[in-house]
Amino acid sequence: MLQKQNHLPLAWVTPASASTEAILRAHAPEILERLQEPRDFDSDTPYFEKVGDYARASAGAALAGLTLALAGEPSFSLMRPPGHHATRKQSMGFCYLNNIAIAALAARTEGCKRVAVFDFDVHHGNGTEDILLDQPGMAFFSVHQSPAYPGTGLANRGNNAFNFCVPPSVPRETYLAMLQRALDALCCFQPDMVAVSAGFDAYHRDPLAQGSLEEEDYHWLGRRLGTLEAPLFSLLEGGYSRDLPKLILAYLEGLASAR
Repeated sequence: MLQKQNHLPLAWVTPASASTEAILRAHAPEILERLQEPRDFDSDTPYFEKVGDYARASAGAALAGLTLALAGEPSFSLMRPPGHHATRKQSMGFCYLNNIAIAALAARTEGCKRVAVFDFDVHHGNGTEDILLDQPGMAFFSVHQSPAYPGTGLANRGNNAFNFCVPPSVPRETYLAMLQRALDALCCFQPDMVAVSAGFDAYHRDPLAQGSLEEEDYHWLGRRLGTLEAPLFSLLEGGYSRDLPKLILAYLEGLASAR
């Protein structure tokens, strides 16, 4: 759908795979070793042939997004598998490598002093929090449903992990108000780079959660994030409804409208 539409100009880029050096800034060596073992990681996270190659490609797309952001170009990584549940040592929850954490830590090596990760997936980015917790110059902001998988993110942690919990099936206005609170906190951090874990499963028709957002709310999110003074790149996390293409397009249009 994104390739066929013609009202939003899009350039398509094929990413390279993430290097071992970049991955090991975020992960322990054993996570790469485990990717080669032909057995499932958990009930949600299967092993399949070349899963390690696909995971490295997704992480490489995150790094490509960072490179574009440093050059002043907004980007969106339309890649799977997602990443925000993968912890430093464990693949889990559909996630094998933590794409956003790999890119956020790479941003520090590129001279960014204050890097923020904003996660609006309906599930808490427990892996991102695990990796970035108390890392100098990093901040993590997550808006997510609770209770929900993986059962984490119930309170702020350390000095840089800020969690905004939304109960299941709340009115849409309540969910939007919580997103606005998190965005205000993000602005207070004054980042010089923003990495977005863009999950679209808080949509009211998504089968894996009980969110209440509408298509136009993702346009609002894109526009609001696009008005930040810091450069920004976004990575696809969750989103399991048949409307996912429309939700992504709305978000991209919101980003474009803020330029």
